[in-house]
Amino acid sequence: MRVFLGSDHAGYELKQHLVAWLAESGHEPVDCGPAEFDPVDDYPPFVLRAAERAAAEPGSFGIVIGGSGNGEAIAANKVKGVRAALVWSEEIAKLAREHNDANVISIGARMHDLDTATRFVDLFLSTPFSGDERHVRRIAMLTKYERTGELPLVP
Repeated sequence: MRVFLGSDHAGYELKQHLVAWLAESGHEPVDCGPAEFDPVDDYPPFVLRAAERAAAEPGSFGIVIGGSGNGEAIAANKVKGVRAALVWSEEIAKLAREHNDANVISIGARMHDLDTATRFVDLFLSTPFSGDERHVRRIAMLTKYERTGELPLVP
């Protein structure tokens, strides 16, 4: 599976680790930058590219990484068609896929060691969307809002 990655300086080491791990695991990682460590780089140029590419290619995923992962999740969610989840535990990694059909995972590199973050990614990529009607209905509401700006009806 193709996986697009983008980070800032705080996430650079984890991104490099995940690119190698993904390739070793049989995935096709696409590094959207940065290409080298720069202690003052900004995350939007790299995160938005990873998110755009993940959204444009059904069946692919994105991984965005920063110090906390918060800004990266916010940035990725600005891209039409992205459902990015900030993941901080194994349970959240699974639920992001099972319930939300998230296509981008955001991780705080300063919050987790390499092994823990890798486990989150592994669970995220290997967990299928449940397809339960309530989750499909909720995602459809969000998709419609994203497309039209029309708020869902209140029951």
